[in-house]
Amino acid sequence: MNNIESLCLSESSVDPYQIACRLMAEREIPMHGPIHHYLDGAAFLTALHNAGMDFDLPSALDELERRAEKMPGATCGMWGVCGSAASLGAALAVIHGTGPLSDNDFYKDNLRLTSQILAREAEIGGPRCCKRNAFTALLVGIDFVRDTYGVKLEKSPVVCGFHGNNAQCLEGRCPYFRE
Repeated sequence: MNNIESLCLSESSVDPYQIACRLMAEREIPMHGPIHHYLDGAAFLTALHNAGMDFDLPSALDELERRAEKMPGATCGMWGVCGSAASLGAALAVIHGTGPLSDNDFYKDNLRLTSQILAREAEIGGPRCCKRNAFTALLVGIDFVRDTYGVKLEKSPVVCGFHGNNAQCLEGRCPYFRE
Protein backbone atom coordinates (compact mmCIF):
# COMPACT_ATOMS: atom_id res chain seq x y z
CA MET A 1 0.00 0.00 0.00
CA ASN A 2 1.38 3.41 -0.94
CA ASN A 3 1.43 6.45 1.35
CA ILE A 4 -1.38 8.25 -0.48
CA GLU A 5 -3.62 5.21 -0.17
CA SER A 6 -2.86 4.72 3.52
CA LEU A 7 -3.58 8.40 4.23
CA CYS A 8 -6.83 8.22 2.26
CA LEU A 9 -7.94 5.14 4.15
CA SER A 10 -7.40 6.99 7.44
CA GLU A 11 -9.49 10.01 6.34
CA SER A 12 -13.03 10.69 7.49
CA SER A 13 -13.54 14.04 5.72
CA VAL A 14 -16.11 14.62 2.98
CA ASP A 15 -14.17 17.66 1.71
CA PRO A 16 -11.93 16.59 -1.18
CA TYR A 17 -10.00 19.89 -1.08
CA GLN A 18 -9.06 19.35 2.57
CA ILE A 19 -8.07 15.75 1.85
CA ALA A 20 -5.98 16.83 -1.15
CA CYS A 21 -4.23 19.54 0.88
CA ARG A 22 -3.28 17.04 3.57
CA LEU A 23 -1.90 14.72 0.90
CA MET A 24 -0.05 17.56 -0.86
CA ALA A 25 1.56 18.61 2.43
CA GLU A 26 3.42 15.30 2.62
CA ARG A 27 7.13 16.01 2.07
CA GLU A 28 7.49 13.53 -0.79
CA ILE A 29 4.76 15.21 -2.88
CA PRO A 30 6.34 17.58 -5.44
CA MET A 31 4.82 20.91 -6.48
CA HIS A 32 4.14 19.67 -10.00
CA GLY A 33 4.08 16.35 -11.74
CA PRO A 34 2.20 13.19 -12.55
CA ILE A 35 1.66 12.34 -8.87
CA HIS A 36 -1.42 14.58 -9.24
CA HIS A 37 -2.82 12.19 -11.84
CA TYR A 38 -3.35 9.87 -8.87
CA LEU A 39 -3.53 12.16 -5.82
CA ASP A 40 -6.38 14.37 -7.05
CA GLY A 41 -8.68 11.49 -7.95
CA ALA A 42 -7.71 9.68 -4.75
CA ALA A 43 -8.86 12.67 -2.66
CA PHE A 44 -12.09 12.76 -4.67
CA LEU A 45 -12.71 9.01 -4.27
CA THR A 46 -12.06 9.24 -0.55
CA ALA A 47 -14.52 12.10 -0.04
CA LEU A 48 -17.16 10.32 -2.13
CA HIS A 49 -16.76 7.12 -0.15
CA ASN A 50 -16.90 9.02 3.15
CA ALA A 51 -20.07 10.76 1.94
CA GLY A 52 -21.77 7.39 1.52
CA MET A 53 -21.17 6.31 -2.08
CA ASP A 54 -21.06 2.54 -2.02
CA PHE A 55 -17.83 1.16 -3.46
CA ASP A 56 -14.70 -0.60 -2.23
CA LEU A 57 -12.32 2.29 -1.52
CA PRO A 58 -9.06 0.31 -1.27
CA SER A 59 -9.76 -1.45 -4.58
CA ALA A 60 -10.80 1.82 -6.22
CA LEU A 61 -7.61 3.55 -5.08
CA ASP A 62 -5.50 0.68 -6.40
CA GLU A 63 -7.24 0.76 -9.77
CA LEU A 64 -6.97 4.55 -9.99
CA GLU A 65 -3.25 4.31 -9.32
CA ARG A 66 -2.83 1.73 -12.12
CA ARG A 67 -4.65 4.02 -14.53
CA ALA A 68 -2.78 7.15 -13.41
CA GLU A 69 0.60 5.51 -13.99
CA LYS A 70 -0.18 5.37 -17.71
CA MET A 71 -0.47 9.16 -18.11
CA PRO A 72 2.83 11.02 -18.45
CA GLY A 73 3.56 14.41 -16.97
CA ALA A 74 3.09 17.69 -18.86
CA THR A 75 -0.11 16.50 -20.54
CA CYS A 76 -1.69 19.89 -19.86
CA GLY A 77 0.67 21.74 -22.19
CA MET A 78 1.60 18.90 -24.50
CA TRP A 79 -1.81 17.25 -25.04
CA GLY A 80 -4.33 19.82 -23.85
CA VAL A 81 -5.61 17.41 -21.21
CA CYS A 82 -4.90 18.20 -17.59
CA GLY A 83 -3.97 15.16 -15.54
CA SER A 84 -6.13 16.40 -12.68
CA ALA A 85 -9.21 16.47 -14.91
CA ALA A 86 -8.35 13.01 -16.19
CA SER A 87 -7.82 11.82 -12.62
CA LEU A 88 -11.32 12.82 -11.52
CA GLY A 89 -12.80 11.36 -14.72
CA ALA A 90 -10.92 8.14 -14.04
CA ALA A 91 -12.19 8.14 -10.45
CA LEU A 92 -15.78 8.19 -11.70
CA ALA A 93 -14.98 5.50 -14.27
CA VAL A 94 -13.53 3.29 -11.53
CA ILE A 95 -16.58 3.76 -9.30
CA HIS A 96 -19.00 3.03 -12.13
CA GLY A 97 -16.96 0.29 -13.79
CA THR A 98 -17.06 2.04 -17.15
CA GLY A 99 -14.66 1.32 -19.95
CA PRO A 100 -14.21 2.20 -23.61
CA LEU A 101 -17.10 -0.03 -24.69
CA SER A 102 -19.59 1.16 -22.07
CA ASP A 103 -22.83 2.49 -23.51
CA ASN A 104 -24.58 4.14 -20.61
CA ASP A 105 -25.01 7.44 -18.81
CA PHE A 106 -21.97 6.78 -16.61
CA TYR A 107 -19.74 6.83 -19.71
CA LYS A 108 -21.28 10.20 -20.58
CA ASP A 109 -20.87 11.45 -17.00
CA ASN A 110 -17.13 10.74 -16.99
CA LEU A 111 -16.73 12.82 -20.14
CA ARG A 112 -19.02 15.59 -18.90
CA LEU A 113 -17.05 15.93 -15.68
CA THR A 114 -13.67 16.11 -17.39
CA SER A 115 -14.96 18.55 -20.01
CA GLN A 116 -16.35 20.85 -17.30
CA ILE A 117 -13.05 20.75 -15.43
CA LEU A 118 -11.05 21.47 -18.58
CA ALA A 119 -13.36 24.36 -19.50
CA ARG A 120 -12.85 25.97 -16.08
CA GLU A 121 -9.08 25.41 -16.20
CA ALA A 122 -8.99 26.97 -19.67
CA GLU A 123 -10.74 30.08 -18.34
CA ILE A 124 -8.02 30.50 -15.73
CA GLY A 125 -5.15 29.74 -18.12
CA GLY A 126 -1.56 28.76 -17.54
CA PRO A 127 1.30 28.15 -17.19
CA ARG A 128 1.15 24.87 -15.38
CA CYS A 129 0.24 24.69 -11.76
CA CYS A 130 -0.76 21.27 -10.55
CA LYS A 131 -2.10 22.69 -7.29
CA ARG A 132 -4.33 25.27 -9.03
CA ASN A 133 -5.61 22.64 -11.44
CA ALA A 134 -6.23 20.20 -8.59
CA PHE A 135 -8.25 22.79 -6.67
CA THR A 136 -10.23 23.66 -9.80
CA ALA A 137 -10.92 20.02 -10.62
CA LEU A 138 -12.08 19.25 -7.11
CA LEU A 139 -14.37 22.28 -6.92
CA VAL A 140 -15.96 21.38 -10.24
CA GLY A 141 -16.19 17.74 -9.12
CA ILE A 142 -18.00 18.72 -5.92
CA ASP A 143 -20.67 20.57 -7.90
CA PHE A 144 -20.89 17.80 -10.50
CA VAL A 145 -21.60 14.95 -8.08
CA ARG A 146 -24.11 17.10 -6.18
CA ASP A 147 -25.99 18.03 -9.36
CA THR A 148 -25.69 14.62 -11.05
CA TYR A 149 -25.96 12.12 -8.19
CA GLY A 150 -27.21 14.14 -5.23
CA VAL A 151 -23.98 13.43 -3.32
CA LYS A 152 -23.17 16.28 -0.98
CA LEU A 153 -19.48 16.91 -0.39
CA GLU A 154 -18.18 19.74 1.74
CA LYS A 155 -16.75 22.71 -0.12
CA SER A 156 -14.26 24.76 1.88
CA PRO A 157 -13.03 28.13 0.68
CA VAL A 158 -9.89 27.42 -1.34
CA VAL A 159 -6.76 29.35 -0.50
CA CYS A 160 -3.46 28.19 -1.96
CA GLY A 161 -0.66 27.65 0.48
CA PHE A 162 1.75 26.45 -2.19
CA HIS A 163 2.36 29.59 -4.30
CA GLY A 164 5.73 30.23 -2.67
CA ASN A 165 6.97 26.95 -4.18
CA ASN A 166 5.82 27.75 -7.72
CA ALA A 167 8.08 29.94 -9.85
CA GLN A 168 5.31 30.13 -12.47
CA CYS A 169 2.54 31.21 -10.06
CA LEU A 170 -0.09 33.45 -11.66
CA GLU A 171 -0.43 35.28 -8.34
CA GLY A 172 -3.29 37.79 -8.70
CA ARG A 173 -4.65 36.02 -11.80
CA CYS A 174 -5.11 32.80 -9.81
CA PRO A 175 -8.48 32.54 -8.07
CA TYR A 176 -6.83 30.77 -5.10
CA PHE A 177 -3.91 33.17 -4.51
CA ARG A 178 -3.83 35.11 -1.26
CA GLU A 179 -0.75 36.92 0.01
